[in-house]
Amino acid sequence: MPFSIVRNDIAHVHADVLVNAANERLMAGGGVCGAIFAGAGYDRMEAACRKIGHCPTGSAVVTPGFDLPCRWVVHAVGPVWRDGGHGEKDLLQRCYRSVFAEVGRLGAASVAFPLISAGIFGYPVREALDVARAEAGAFLDAHPDVEVTLVVFSRDVVSAGVALLGELREYIGDAYVEDSPHVRSRAAEMGELAALGAAPAGGSVAAPPAAAPEPGGDLAERLSHLDATFSETLLALIDERGLTDAQVYRRANLSRQLFSKIRSKPGYQPSKPTVVALALALGLTLPQTRELLARAGLALSGSSKFDVIVAFYLSRGVHDVMTVNEALFAFGQPLLGSQ
Repeated sequence: MPFSIVRNDIAHVHADVLVNAANERLMAGGGVCGAIFAGAGYDRMEAACRKIGHCPTGSAVVTPGFDLPCRWVVHAVGPVWRDGGHGEKDLLQRCYRSVFAEVGRLGAASVAFPLISAGIFGYPVREALDVARAEAGAFLDAHPDVEVTLVVFSRDVVSAGVALLGELREYIGDAYVEDSPHVRSRAAEMGELAALGAAPAGGSVAAPPAAAPEPGGDLAERLSHLDATFSETLLALIDERGLTDAQVYRRANLSRQLFSKIRSKPGYQPSKPTVVALALALGLTLPQTRELLARAGLALSGSSKFDVIVAFYLSRGVHDVMTVNEALFAFGQPLLGSQ
């Protein structure tokens, strides 16, 4: 299963495992920890944690989920940020690895986790996201059928860590201006008048030339020379690049089940997020992505924020689906893959 990001109170998310951003004493706190204790039933969760007693930084322990919509809670202790020079990254990596080790041991089919240490522990969001993405990706490489979800309470959490955010905002603004039907230059208007044969003031305007007749030809003949379908084109690209199916659908953040449908159905009609995810996985350029989209009867438009964000990252050679998804999430757009 793919990696996804959702905006929610983690105590309301349904998953086999919910991850609590805990402290070493496993005591109730604020933020995620407070929500987990409240959702589970404070007294029972407190008793379960008190029985365990202690959890060192970089480690994780398990309790039942009690009244939460999960089977288990994995309590993970991330590092407090000091200045980055006291082993914080190593401790945060160990923390996530401890979490995912417990998920694997429990045989869970799904896990939802917060951005550990990025709250009151002060870990910088960009760096925290980098570690979370890397460790989730490594876990999914070994456990591709587990559903992994990052849960944030506010989009601002992810926005703070979006790569090239300043440039992206400018790019979106420019794209909307260029595509706006209300913004027209005087030069363009004069050019259109000239093309229409505009006469001096008081004169008449020549009629536009008649449209050329549609070329003739037999419809059946045209249909017999259609371009390759999306599925045929995709599979040819995979073979051309010497990739395996698993490499492609994992890079694209797609489920194995969805990719099987694409491979087995020559006429499969994908969604735009699916095509873009596969284009990123294959390392296509922006023009090549437009061509692949066209094979599915789709296109990128300057009037769609989703499309503009995708074009921005492709034009800069960014092919990491999670990086693009963080930007899409920050702007309230559908994510790539996650199907």
